[in-house]
Amino acid sequence: MAQFSRLEVAQAMKDTGMIPLFFNNDIELSKKVLKACYDGGARLMEFTARGDFAHEVFGELTKYAIKELPGMIMGVGSVTDGAAASLYMALGANFIVTPVLREDIAIACNRKKVLWSPGCGTLTEITRAEELGCEIVKLFPGDIYGPQFVKGIKGPQPWTSVMPTGGVSPTRENLKGWFDAGVTCVGMGSQLISKDIIANKDYAKLEQDVKAALAIVNEVRS
Repeated sequence: MAQFSRLEVAQAMKDTGMIPLFFNNDIELSKKVLKACYDGGARLMEFTARGDFAHEVFGELTKYAIKELPGMIMGVGSVTDGAAASLYMALGANFIVTPVLREDIAIACNRKKVLWSPGCGTLTEITRAEELGCEIVKLFPGDIYGPQFVKGIKGPQPWTSVMPTGGVSPTRENLKGWFDAGVTCVGMGSQLISKDIIANKDYAKLEQDVKAALAIVNEVRS
């Protein structure tokens, strides 16, 4: 069961402006990555459930976060159907992120008042997601659309909250482009939690990189 309501999660997304994305099937390594992100100031984590037995890893990570990392909001990405969404909510997911817009996921999440963020690529999809109760729409893949797309849709729909994933990097130029266009927050995966960091188990660097990225987000939004 979720520890945070969907409104609390949406507010945290708006307040922090950044969600790290990560998947690994090694539970102990994943805990260290999660703690490094937490120590760097991140208060949300999207566990991109793309591997076998991912739900087992997520369950352990969620228990760890509840016990050791107060205020850390755990969510799951790459969810492809309502059944998977229900499974992860049973394991404590506070938000569900999907690569596509699916109404069965909307229904499953809305019943339990859990935030869901579907991957959308057209204004029609975004509008439908909002009609289904979506608070923050995921723009995916972000690098295909770019900040100009966000700026374009915010014209006729200034109320739309957008989170691009893909094509987001922890540089001032990139982040300024997105936030100037009007995004609510960004999702950042391998550009932040790099293969080198994982290979070298350089959790101190990850903590500093997360801290630096959050500082840039605060700067470009101010």
